[in-house]
Amino acid sequence: MYQEINSEYVHKYDALRNLVFELLHFAMKMEPSSRLDKQQINASQRISTLFLELLERQFPIDEVHPKIQFRTASDFASQLNVHVNHLNRSVKDTTEKTTSHIIAERILQESKILLKHSAWTVSEIAYALGFTEVTHFNNFFKKHTQTSPLKFRNV
Repeated sequence: MYQEINSEYVHKYDALRNLVFELLHFAMKMEPSSRLDKQQINASQRISTLFLELLERQFPIDEVHPKIQFRTASDFASQLNVHVNHLNRSVKDTTEKTTSHIIAERILQESKILLKHSAWTVSEIAYALGFTEVTHFNNFFKKHTQTSPLKFRNV
């Protein structure tokens, strides 16, 4: 990993991310969780798991994946071929959070990462996160963090 970080390879951060994932999987193989194998998974848990996996697959946002595809509960429900009310009920039952709340948390988390660790402008970040207007992103960010994106970046 040291050799990779010190290299001039353009996609070295992608390679490093893959190496970290490989280490994680290697560690999980060493001591597999037998508890998960014995649990019965009901339909709500399965739908919630699929929703969370689909949400996470949209991230991280980079030049290769420039924009998230699903932003609303109905977007996810359509992709999962379930009714939006069924998705909302399943997610609420298993996570005790609403679908919209989970999506907003993840978008907020990614926006913080992009603000701190990328050279993208606030408008580029807003577009990548699916906001049609920069002001909508600013209002969203300020509502959840009580600070503007620019102030957050400069702190």
